[in-house]
Amino acid sequence: MPQDRMAIVCSKGSLDMAYPPFVLATAAAAMDMEVMLFFTFWGLDIIHRNKIDNLEVSIASNPGMPAMAKMAGVVPFGTKMVSTMMKGQFAKSKVMSIREFVATSQELGVRMVACQMSMDVLGVKREDLVPEVEDVVGAATFLDFARDAKIQLFV
Repeated sequence: MPQDRMAIVCSKGSLDMAYPPFVLATAAAAMDMEVMLFFTFWGLDIIHRNKIDNLEVSIASNPGMPAMAKMAGVVPFGTKMVSTMMKGQFAKSKVMSIREFVATSQELGVRMVACQMSMDVLGVKREDLVPEVEDVVGAATFLDFARDAKIQLFV
């Protein structure tokens, strides 16, 4: 019987949008599913070697963000403050960092690929990406994988 598959498009590069694909990908891989994460446009920030540890929470455009936190987004350094607080909350709750999720994902066999077109448009080079990224591919490669995926997500 063919292995179940999950395909996830990662298109947002904020801290709060980096966690869901990795939580789902590692859980699926632990359940013996074949998983591919396709990083495109701002999602490339998640796997960018100079940005991975400095991702910030999306405040202003996040409808679920509490009003007080949204107000912090308009003050100088407010986003940095809220992001630091959120990272502290993750650490306190013993949640892995994004860098740790990337390493764990690779260990579990999650395929992490970057979108060639997005890299070209944004001027991102292969050497800018963390080494765990398996390949730089076009949309057709991802779609070929996603075609047989029981679960397809866009985050």
